[in-house]
Order: sequence, then structure tokens, then C-alpha cells
Amino acid sequence: MQQPSARSEELDVEPTPLALLLLGREADPRSERGVECPGDLPAPSDPDLVERARAAKAALGDRLFVLGHHYQRDEVIEFADVTGDSFKLARDAAARPDAEYIVFCGVHFMAESADILTADSQQVVLPDLAAGCSMADMATAEQVAECWDVLTEAGVADATVPVSYMNSSADIKAFTGRHGGTICTSSNAERALAWAFEQGGRRGGGPGKVLFLPDQHLGRNTAVLRMGLSPEDCVVYNPHRPGGGLTAQQLRDARMILWRGHCSVHGRFSLESVRDVRARIPGVNVIAHPECRHEVVTAADHIGSTEEIIRTLENAPAGSKWAVGTELNLVRRLSRRLAAQDKEVVFLDRTVCFCSTMNRIDLPHLVWALESLADGTVVNRIQVDEETERFARLALERMLALP
Repeated sequence: MQQPSARSEELDVEPTPLALLLLGREADPRSERGVECPGDLPAPSDPDLVERARAAKAALGDRLFVLGHHYQRDEVIEFADVTGDSFKLARDAAARPDAEYIVFCGVHFMAESADILTADSQQVVLPDLAAGCSMADMATAEQVAECWDVLTEAGVADATVPVSYMNSSADIKAFTGRHGGTICTSSNAERALAWAFEQGGRRGGGPGKVLFLPDQHLGRNTAVLRMGLSPEDCVVYNPHRPGGGLTAQQLRDARMILWRGHCSVHGRFSLESVRDVRARIPGVNVIAHPECRHEVVTAADHIGSTEEIIRTLENAPAGSKWAVGTELNLVRRLSRRLAAQDKEVVFLDRTVCFCSTMNRIDLPHLVWALESLADGTVVNRIQVDEETERFARLALERMLALP
């Protein structure tokens, strides 16, 4: 049996047989695209990888801007010029128009958003094209178009405004823009829903409705906990069932039509996780990301986006104890950094839970991408077609204009 590492013991987590997959060293053919790099990938055991990354980055100078998502590995974050959540990083890229190459250490939909928001002269690179997002993949353009047909047949499409989470593909963002909707983040979801309900009411002449894509948990938690709707106001549209598994009357009665999607990381946390950590650590504060299940966030002491989690823990008093329900790479960094301030930070669940696709961006892939750029070869460029970009940008601009 695999022995726990010192770091795992420190965070009070237990490795599982899925450890290699969760660390991004294997593939799950049911949810990820397998991609071979068109070149020689450096061996993970190469002791010179750090120096090679530094040298390639130095050679590129101001032509390069490296973005690192909060959930990335430490070895990758070390080379990021800025860190943040997906939307912050896309805006950071747009604010650097002189950078010829944007290397996005994140997942595919994030790189798409950066390509949408940056200039045509800038090239966005994703070090490993297999770094996708299972939640984003749960809503395809064809499925969402079929859903809209179902809403139209039920007579509710005119009163329905799509609101798509930032964690969605460019195609879904474009659908949202084309149908008068907006994008949201976990920080501004309440404002996005308030705007959408108002817009839907104006269009349909009655109470507005929202089609929320693709994360049902963020939609439900925002509608019920922030806006005062009841769970009965929400229905879940299942794209794998005829008519979404809903009757026309259910669609007419609902205010929130939630897409049946979820984050594979945040969806792992359970009510038992909360109860267990409270029993093990008296006085612990539980903070959970709103992508967690409804029963988890209602049992937590605090709910917050990634940036809100970081701020909350940074501003917490010395001696406080925190169990954090979000991706483990971030929790590990917070635990190390805040230990000097006498704050105890642990992972909410006992089992290791890295984002497997995010962890595909490792040092060998980053070195390969940087050295290729330094040699004049652009690899793994992410390009969104012109029409998709136009409507996706429109949805993003609506979000930026939210009151």
C-alpha cells in the first residue's frame, strides 16, 4: 500500500489508489482528450528542468507573459508572472498587449478566454492540450442548442436568459452572448442572476427565468442562499434524457433551470467531510467554494470563491483553524504560508483531491513550451474562431457592465 507523504500527513489527508491519475500522470479516456506533444518532452527526472525553464523565460524576456492559476502545481507557479482565478488571469493577459506570447498554465477554457480578450497579435499557448475541464465538457454546443429548442417548445425561451459560468467552453460563451445572456464568476454570480431575472421579465412579461450553465451547484447555491429562492424554484436539466428529463409544466414553473454539470473536485466534498473535520479539530472554521454541493455549503461557516477564500484566510486572526473545501494545491500553499502566522489550514476531505486535468501542466510540459517559443516555434496555440469569439466577447462584456 502506498505510504502517505510527509506533506499529506501535515494536511491530514490520505493518498488513494487514484493518486497517479489525480497528479496528472495517467489518462481518463472517459473525460479527457489524450494528446501527444509534437516534440521531445523533457523527462520529469531531468535535474536541469528548473534552470532550463529560467533560461528559456529569460531568453524570451518581455515577449512572454506566464499566467498561473491558483490550482497549479508549485513547480509551475514558481514561473508564473501573475497568479489568480481564470477571469482575473484573462484580464491580466489583456492588460499586457506588448506580450507576444501568453503561456496559460491552467486548463483549456481559460486559455480560450485569454485568446478572446487579448489582441490578434498575441498568441495564447496551453502547455498541454489535454488540460481540459470535465465540468466545461459536460455542456456541448449541440446539447445546449437542443435544450434551447426544448425551452422554445415549452413556451419559456422568451422569458429565459442564459447565464454561463466562466468555467465553460468558448462555444457555450458564444451561445450565451447570441441569446442575450451574460457570463458570471463565482464572485459575481448574484449580480449576474439579478440582471438576468430582470432581463427575462422584460422579455417575457412575467417573472424572468435563468438557464444556468454548466455548474448546477453554483447556480443553486447562489439562487437559494444569496437571492432567497427556494429549492423548489430550481429544476435540473439532464442533457442525456429526452426533454432534459423535465415536463413542459416543470419548465414553466421553474425560475432556475440548472444544467446537470458539476466540478469533479468540489463535488467530492460531502456533509460527512464537514462533520468529520469538526470532530477531529475542535473550533475549526469550515470554508467551502460555492461549486460544492448545497448540503456542504449550508453546513460550512463561510462560502467563498477562490479569491475570497484566500482573502478570508489571510485576514483571519492568529491561532484560528480552517478546513478548506477547494483544490488541494491551493490549500497546500495556504497551509505553508499561513503557518508562520499561527494559522492552521487543512484540507476539508481526508482523501487527496487534486484537479487531474489542471495537474497535467507540469514542469516538463512548461519547459517544452517555453523552449519551443524561444526557438521560434509556437506550440499548442489556442485560437477561437472569429464568429465564436465575437459572441463570446459580447457575453463577457455584458458581465463587465453588470451593475
